[in-house]
Amino acid sequence: MAAPPVGTPLRLFWRIHRAFVRLTGARFGRVGPLPVLLLRTKGRSTGLPREVALNYIRDDNNYVVIGSYAGSDRDPEWFKNLKAFPAADILVDGKRIRVRARECLGAKRQLLWERIVERDSAYAKYQKRTTRQIPVVELDAIA
Repeated sequence: MAAPPVGTPLRLFWRIHRAFVRLTGARFGRVGPLPVLLLRTKGRSTGLPREVALNYIRDDNNYVVIGSYAGSDRDPEWFKNLKAFPAADILVDGKRIRVRARECLGAKRQLLWERIVERDSAYAKYQKRTTRQIPVVELDAIA
Protein backbone atom coordinates (compact mmCIF):
# COMPACT_ATOMS: atom_id res chain seq x y z
CA MET A 1 0.00 0.00 0.00
CA ALA A 2 1.42 3.35 -1.02
CA ALA A 3 1.94 5.88 1.73
CA PRO A 4 -0.11 9.05 1.76
CA PRO A 5 1.91 12.18 1.06
CA VAL A 6 3.15 14.17 4.03
CA GLY A 7 0.61 16.98 4.29
CA THR A 8 0.56 20.55 5.55
CA PRO A 9 -0.74 19.80 9.10
CA LEU A 10 2.11 17.35 9.74
CA ARG A 11 4.68 19.73 8.27
CA LEU A 12 3.36 22.52 10.51
CA PHE A 13 3.60 20.27 13.57
CA TRP A 14 7.19 19.34 12.63
CA ARG A 15 8.12 23.03 12.29
CA ILE A 16 6.67 23.92 15.71
CA HIS A 17 8.19 20.81 17.30
CA ARG A 18 11.62 21.62 15.86
CA ALA A 19 11.47 25.14 17.32
CA PHE A 20 10.44 23.78 20.73
CA VAL A 21 13.24 21.20 20.73
CA ARG A 22 15.77 23.90 19.77
CA LEU A 23 14.44 26.27 22.47
CA THR A 24 14.77 23.60 25.19
CA GLY A 25 18.20 22.38 24.09
CA ALA A 26 16.59 19.04 23.16
CA ARG A 27 15.93 18.37 26.84
CA PHE A 28 12.18 18.20 26.12
CA GLY A 29 10.09 17.45 23.08
CA ARG A 30 9.55 13.72 23.28
CA VAL A 31 6.60 12.61 21.17
CA GLY A 32 5.93 8.97 21.94
CA PRO A 33 8.27 6.55 23.69
CA LEU A 34 11.57 7.63 22.13
CA PRO A 35 13.72 10.62 23.13
CA VAL A 36 14.39 13.41 20.65
CA LEU A 37 17.46 15.21 19.34
CA LEU A 38 17.96 18.09 16.93
CA LEU A 39 20.06 17.21 13.87
CA ARG A 40 21.75 20.00 11.90
CA THR A 41 22.92 19.04 8.42
CA LYS A 42 24.35 20.94 5.48
CA GLY A 43 21.84 21.26 2.63
CA ARG A 44 23.09 19.26 -0.34
CA SER A 45 21.86 21.83 -2.89
CA THR A 46 22.20 25.12 -1.03
CA GLY A 47 24.95 24.39 1.48
CA LEU A 48 22.80 26.14 4.10
CA PRO A 49 22.23 24.64 7.56
CA ARG A 50 19.09 22.51 7.87
CA GLU A 51 17.59 21.32 11.16
CA VAL A 52 15.19 18.52 12.00
CA ALA A 53 13.96 17.04 15.28
CA LEU A 54 14.31 13.25 15.27
CA ASN A 55 13.58 10.36 17.58
CA TYR A 56 16.61 8.29 18.47
CA ILE A 57 17.92 5.29 20.35
CA ARG A 58 21.40 4.83 21.76
CA ASP A 59 23.79 2.15 20.56
CA ASP A 60 26.83 2.17 22.83
CA ASN A 61 28.07 5.78 22.59
CA ASN A 62 26.32 6.48 19.29
CA TYR A 63 22.93 7.96 18.46
CA VAL A 64 20.74 6.08 15.98
CA VAL A 65 18.06 7.95 14.00
CA ILE A 66 15.36 6.61 11.72
CA GLY A 67 14.48 7.98 8.26
CA SER A 68 10.81 6.98 8.35
CA TYR A 69 9.35 10.25 7.03
CA ALA A 70 6.05 8.98 8.51
CA GLY A 71 6.05 6.05 6.08
CA SER A 72 6.30 8.20 2.96
CA ASP A 73 7.60 6.60 -0.24
CA ARG A 74 10.41 9.21 -0.30
CA ASP A 75 13.49 9.37 1.86
CA PRO A 76 13.53 12.44 4.11
CA GLU A 77 15.60 15.41 2.99
CA TRP A 78 17.85 15.22 6.06
CA PHE A 79 18.87 11.69 5.03
CA LYS A 80 19.71 12.86 1.50
CA ASN A 81 21.73 15.72 3.00
CA LEU A 82 23.69 13.30 5.21
CA LYS A 83 24.44 11.08 2.21
CA ALA A 84 25.98 14.11 0.49
CA PHE A 85 27.64 15.57 3.62
CA PRO A 86 28.03 12.99 6.44
CA ALA A 87 29.50 15.51 8.92
CA ALA A 88 26.77 17.13 11.01
CA ASP A 89 25.98 18.10 14.55
CA ILE A 90 23.28 17.24 17.03
CA LEU A 91 21.77 18.98 20.01
CA VAL A 92 20.83 16.52 22.74
CA ASP A 93 20.32 17.00 26.48
CA GLY A 94 21.54 20.59 26.17
CA LYS A 95 24.85 19.60 24.50
CA ARG A 96 25.95 20.19 20.93
CA ILE A 97 27.95 17.25 19.53
CA ARG A 98 29.78 16.94 16.18
CA VAL A 99 28.90 13.65 14.48
CA ARG A 100 29.58 11.66 11.36
CA ALA A 101 26.61 9.83 9.84
CA ARG A 102 26.77 6.27 8.60
CA GLU A 103 23.82 4.35 7.16
CA CYS A 104 23.42 0.96 8.81
CA LEU A 105 22.99 -1.96 6.43
CA GLY A 106 22.59 -5.72 6.63
CA ALA A 107 22.72 -7.45 10.01
CA LYS A 108 23.58 -4.23 11.86
CA ARG A 109 20.52 -2.48 10.44
CA GLN A 110 18.31 -5.47 11.24
CA LEU A 111 19.50 -5.59 14.86
CA LEU A 112 18.92 -1.85 15.34
CA TRP A 113 15.58 -1.97 13.51
CA GLU A 114 14.33 -4.67 15.89
CA ARG A 115 15.33 -2.53 18.88
CA ILE A 116 13.61 0.53 17.37
CA VAL A 117 10.34 -1.32 16.67
CA GLU A 118 10.44 -2.91 20.12
CA ARG A 119 10.56 0.58 21.67
CA ASP A 120 8.05 2.19 19.27
CA SER A 121 5.75 0.00 17.16
CA ALA A 122 4.75 2.97 14.97
CA TYR A 123 7.92 2.37 12.95
CA ALA A 124 6.69 -1.10 11.93
CA LYS A 125 3.51 0.56 10.65
CA TYR A 126 5.55 3.13 8.73
CA GLN A 127 7.56 0.34 7.08
CA LYS A 128 4.33 -1.38 5.97
CA ARG A 129 3.12 1.87 4.34
CA THR A 130 6.09 2.21 2.03
CA THR A 131 7.92 0.17 -0.60
CA ARG A 132 11.34 1.58 0.37
CA GLN A 133 13.48 0.26 3.19
CA ILE A 134 13.42 2.88 5.93
CA PRO A 135 16.99 4.07 6.55
CA VAL A 136 18.61 3.57 9.94
CA VAL A 137 21.51 5.99 10.49
CA GLU A 138 24.17 5.83 13.17
CA LEU A 139 25.61 9.16 14.31
CA ASP A 140 29.15 8.69 15.63
CA ALA A 141 30.60 11.47 17.79
CA ILE A 142 33.79 12.98 16.33
CA ALA A 143 36.39 15.16 18.02
